Amino acid sequence: MTRQRTILSRVVRRIIMALYRWKGWKLDGHLPDLPKYVIAGAPHTSNWDFVFFIGATAEEGVEPNFMGKHTLFKGVMRRFMFDMGGIPIDRTKRSNVVEQVAEEFARRERLALVIAAEGTRGTDGSWKSGFYNIARAANVPIVPAWVCNERMVLGFGQPLWPSGNYGADLLKIARFMLSKLPDYERFKVLEAQALKIIEENGDA
Repeated sequence: MTRQRTILSRVVRRIIMALYRWKGWKLDGHLPDLPKYVIAGAPHTSNWDFVFFIGATAEEGVEPNFMGKHTLFKGVMRRFMFDMGGIPIDRTKRSNVVEQVAEEFARRERLALVIAAEGTRGTDGSWKSGFYNIARAANVPIVPAWVCNERMVLGFGQPLWPSGNYGADLLKIARFMLSKLPDYERFKVLEAQALKIIEENGDA
């Protein structure tokens, strides 16, 4: 029998959906009809980003998951964090983050993991490789997701299965992002990062 969610998590979800609809956000593209994947989202410019991702994924009928420090899943916050889609990550364990998340993918029948691919809001637009390493270790595709706060649009691209050639795959993602926001400087930085990786690896 499915455990009933906490009142707090139900209230928070309703507030998030109310904000999402009140702001008038629109979707461009759809999430794939697949049980498991990594959603690599960018740009990460606001603490509101994840709120609108929850709204957009809910509109698609998907409840996203996210990674959180394991200490947040203790005491009174434990059930709330799990109910909101949290996956506890213990950085003190011998297994690293990639291994822990890959194990979680293997354990579950469905998992849509949202990752802010840039890492922090203060980035210049370069992406961290964690999202890619997790998708490859878990043998799941990557769904690129972009946000335009000015137009209040959140979009999803086609799933990309990691080939093992990080530079080439990153370039495909960068050019998809630029096709949606061609003048956005961070995505130009992302394209340059991918081209540099390809050049350094001799894949050009």
